[in-house]
Amino acid sequence: MSKKNMFVDPKLLEKIQNLNKKGEKRVIKVWCRRSAITKEMIGHTIAVHNGKIHIPVYITQDMVGHRLGEFAATRTFRGHKVPTARTVTKT
Repeated sequence: MSKKNMFVDPKLLEKIQNLNKKGEKRVIKVWCRRSAITKEMIGHTIAVHNGKIHIPVYITQDMVGHRLGEFAATRTFRGHKVPTARTVTKT
């Protein structure tokens, strides 16, 4: 992400800065999955919307530079197709 400027939603950035000034730790609900994670967000929990519910994501040092949407999957993997007796036997 070093080649391009990192986009952070201004409202989210303002909320994080206010929490850092007060020294509070609260869960912040976010719908903006395209926002990048900055150093100011480390130690906070951000609930990222996946299209159905908000997934709580605790921000660590390793996540800096990634997008919030990377940590809240939008699709549920239900497994691969189980072979049936009809498809297993060859005629």
